[in-house]
Amino acid sequence: MGVKKNKKTGKKPHKNKPTSKKYSKYKIEGDKITRARSCPRCGPGVFLMVTKDRVYCGKCHYSEFTSKKVVEEKKEVEVKKELV
Repeated sequence: MGVKKNKKTGKKPHKNKPTSKKYSKYKIEGDKITRARSCPRCGPGVFLMVTKDRVYCGKCHYSEFTSKKVVEEKKEVEVKKELV
């Protein structure tokens, strides 16, 4: 009985890393550039992730929860913007 040999396939194929989306955190309004919210603990280099009910810092795990009333008001404003 023969023993199976494992074939070496060589190097693994290179996979590209997902690109950074830092450009999405800045908005240009006229001649001014505005930045998204930054973390109060980490400082102005770290942006906060925004979801429908909270904001979260992935570096220091800071989080703020928004009340349901504020979330509903934001939705109403967004719907009005879309209609205009």
